[in-house]
Amino acid sequence: MKQVLLKGNHITKRFLQGENGNTVLDDVSVEICDGDFTVIMGSSGAGKSTLLYALSGMDRVSEGTVVYKGKEISCLKEKQMAKLRANEFGFVFQQSHLVSNLTLFENIAVAGYMGEQQTEKKAGERAEFLLEQMHIEKAKNRYPSEVSGGEAQRAAIARAVVNEPGIVFADEPTGALNKSNTEDVLDLLTSLNQKGQGILLVTHDIHAACRGTKILYLEDGKILSEMNLLPYEKNEERDREMRVSQWLDSLKW
Repeated sequence: MKQVLLKGNHITKRFLQGENGNTVLDDVSVEICDGDFTVIMGSSGAGKSTLLYALSGMDRVSEGTVVYKGKEISCLKEKQMAKLRANEFGFVFQQSHLVSNLTLFENIAVAGYMGEQQTEKKAGERAEFLLEQMHIEKAKNRYPSEVSGGEAQRAAIARAVVNEPGIVFADEPTGALNKSNTEDVLDLLTSLNQKGQGILLVTHDIHAACRGTKILYLEDGKILSEMNLLPYEKNEERDREMRVSQWLDSLKW
């Protein structure tokens, strides 16, 4: 039986705008179990990225709590939160955000030994393994400016999982990629998940959302609906996309 890994309890997030507050998340509760591939969808401004940032501790909640592995993390001090993110969470964004003056290998390895779980030697060995797994080992000594967007995003995924995090938080990771690179990145995320890696993905793309096993639909800062799916199979992709599309149509997406 799966264990609850991350839990948001009645999360509310407000941003001040002059004398008034703008409520972006409104009493949202969500559970993510180990090994889940959870997708967050919704229209622009629905609160998708805000929910991801709140659950990952990158942003503080205004009300409610966030619990990871049974421990409340929403009350941690910033230094404690930064250490937790470095060791337990991985992050992938629309842009790769690789360090420009480090090679792909160095970007991954440095993240490994800065996480405090690995020695420099072990982090290097892990980086070599991931470069091969991501099929970018031939580009290991190149700088981010010397590789394609798809290669850079693969390196960013490798960096995100170098410390074997409980959850990878991915915010529109394919938004800046072409169709071929998008498919490669989705295949990598799916493969990682099917090996046990927990993933929380924000996307507006039905094709990307179909890789998930659970889709949450946000509207006006609330979870309007939820769809559960079996693990992704390539030969069922067309049927899967049709089902998700029909579900989204019913929500007037």
